[in-house]
Amino acid sequence: MRAELVSIGTELLLGEIIDTNAAWLAQQLAAIGVDVYFRTTVGDNVGRIAAAIQIGMSRADVIITTGGLGPTVDDMTREGIANAVGAPLELNHELVEQIRARFAKWGRTMSENNVKQAYIPQGATPVENPVGTAPCFIVEHQGHFVFVLPGVPREMKHLTETRVLPWLREKAGDSSIILSKILRTCAVGESLIDEKIGDLEIESNPTVGLAAHSGQTDVRITAKAATRADAEKMLADMEARVRERLGDWIYGVGDETVEQVVARMLTAQQKTVALAESNTQGKIAELLRSTPEGLNVADNLIRLNDDEVNEKNAEQIANILRAQTGADIALAVLSTMGAQDMYLADTGKTSIAISSDSNTRSYTYPVGGMGEMAQQWTAIRALDILRRALL
Repeated sequence: MRAELVSIGTELLLGEIIDTNAAWLAQQLAAIGVDVYFRTTVGDNVGRIAAAIQIGMSRADVIITTGGLGPTVDDMTREGIANAVGAPLELNHELVEQIRARFAKWGRTMSENNVKQAYIPQGATPVENPVGTAPCFIVEHQGHFVFVLPGVPREMKHLTETRVLPWLREKAGDSSIILSKILRTCAVGESLIDEKIGDLEIESNPTVGLAAHSGQTDVRITAKAATRADAEKMLADMEARVRERLGDWIYGVGDETVEQVVARMLTAQQKTVALAESNTQGKIAELLRSTPEGLNVADNLIRLNDDEVNEKNAEQIANILRAQTGADIALAVLSTMGAQDMYLADTGKTSIAISSDSNTRSYTYPVGGMGEMAQQWTAIRALDILRRALL
């Protein structure tokens, strides 16, 4: 069964509210094996809402809408859906009484504009909302179903769990489930990963996809099967194939961050680390201290001229820092100022040296500056160098 999610509200398009409803709904639908191929956001406009519903019905079995069911003039979901299916709105007196009873329970008098919330398309099935004032409804049209839910997350979640998901489980006619797993990589580009596993990305089940972030690339594996056990086995088999190709490029899974992995490794190996950073405002030390291990990191913020940023100086600083602090590992991260634009990372230079009792190694990269992107990239690269030294 295919579903499409339609989020309604101009405030979503303006970025005033982040749409967490769609993400939560997608997770619930995946858990019962319902495929979501499209998510649509549309503003408070009757014509555009109607068009979004009609497009949705052209490519999905079930449409689930959220938002636009309030009592005000700009709440237009009812009208939009009525136009989409060619049915007039009609007042449902039972829903009026339910709304009135809800207000009475709260010790308040219902305003007359709340009556608007009891209008639903002719032939629609009304759905009582026991945790809010916005009644919902289900419309069946030419073999498609439209579930109309409120935008208030607490109300939307309750109605999804008590009405939508049970209905979908029954209609889907099977117990299939969709599971996903994220393998996390860092300090390697999306294109390089694609070269290694591109043939796996065109397989249909499980599917493999990439998502690039600053300094990191996620590999997402998704499997659909009749049972959880079967889906888990499919995930495990594909994960093994991906790991065989990518090796230690993969640093963790799920929501793990590279600093969390490094902190665990340092703690497990009972090793200490010291840091010298320029232009990163102590970001790397801060990341390591923020982990659950709460590492006690010796750090030193240094100031250098751009012509002093090179591998030789980085190695000297790392060696001196390790001798002065007695740390097992010292990391010197030296960056030129570069551009100040937060979105630019390729206008400076960074030299990173790591010193331990076995040797000192250094690397130089064409990235630098005090912008957000440059600092994030530099921190991830430095932490990955430390991670590899601990492997």
